[in-house]
Amino acid sequence: MSAAYATFGLAPAMRAGGVRADGGYQLHRDFTDFVVDGRPLLFQLADLDAVSPLASDVPPAIFTAQVRSLLLESAAPLPGNRYVVYGCPECEDLACGAVTAVIEHDGDDYVWREFAWQTGEHADLELNGYHGLGPFRFRGPEYRAALGALLAESGPPPGRRVLLIGARVALLAKLAAALRAIGIGADITRDADGVPAEELRGYGAVAFGPAAGEAERTAVRQAFERAGVDVAYVDGLAPIVPLLVAQIEHTLERSPLPQRRLARLVAADGTAGIEVTSPCRVRVTAYRLDRLSRPRAHELFDGVLEPGRHRIPLDGKAAKGPSYVVARTSGSVLVRATVR
Repeated sequence: MSAAYATFGLAPAMRAGGVRADGGYQLHRDFTDFVVDGRPLLFQLADLDAVSPLASDVPPAIFTAQVRSLLLESAAPLPGNRYVVYGCPECEDLACGAVTAVIEHDGDDYVWREFAWQTGEHADLELNGYHGLGPFRFRGPEYRAALGALLAESGPPPGRRVLLIGARVALLAKLAAALRAIGIGADITRDADGVPAEELRGYGAVAFGPAAGEAERTAVRQAFERAGVDVAYVDGLAPIVPLLVAQIEHTLERSPLPQRRLARLVAADGTAGIEVTSPCRVRVTAYRLDRLSRPRAHELFDGVLEPGRHRIPLDGKAAKGPSYVVARTSGSVLVRATVR
């Protein structure tokens, strides 16, 4: 078997959760993605909403078993030396569909080939194969070093938690419930004084509600600084739960900037400007408060965009008064206030 060498790496990624306009939820998943020749492998699979087996919310023993499986230290889970590369983000059922590939040794090299979409025990390459993808030949030392580093870290990274700060308890309670529903831990407090440093290290972000005062914000920042904890801060744009969830999802994204599908969002002069780096489904939603301070959502666009820059019109109702635009793909979320 001959094939040019490809580079193999790993990078943090997420399947973005969120609150849909119809009130439903989409689960948040943190996982480690495969990076082939400097580009996430997931991006080469068109608009696929999936996660790798290396997810942060699986038990450490299962995570370790997945890594050792990819190192070919255990038998393949599917016939024909096939391994699951990406699976359903909501469950682990193969019936939902998964991307599988043959993974095998060739001397000291590792080879990934015959990628296919699989929903049963056997893959139909003619009908469901990803023709033109791979094979990928990885140098053994590079491949083993990347996956071995995950084992050295003693399992998956900890799950994400968010600390919510503010005076509007009812709003924060709804926000916390929404975050927990999509798989993000959330706690509510007025300040962080007296909280042990090891507890503060469990938070990936601090979200200030729109009613949080400057004194409260300063005190919380100082508490994290004293504990030596580097945490991201989110300043709530408006008391709209889906909008605040989107802001937090944006802040929690860990993937390197060059490896994000959603690269840019601006909202000005009646238009949302969007830039994507690979073909993907993009949903654009505008949020605002009406005259009675009730949240309103307007779906502006939902479709597949090709790489490049695109302009989505903001209709008059969506941009009436102070409004905000959320653009999301399966793995990225961007939020912007509209500028007139």
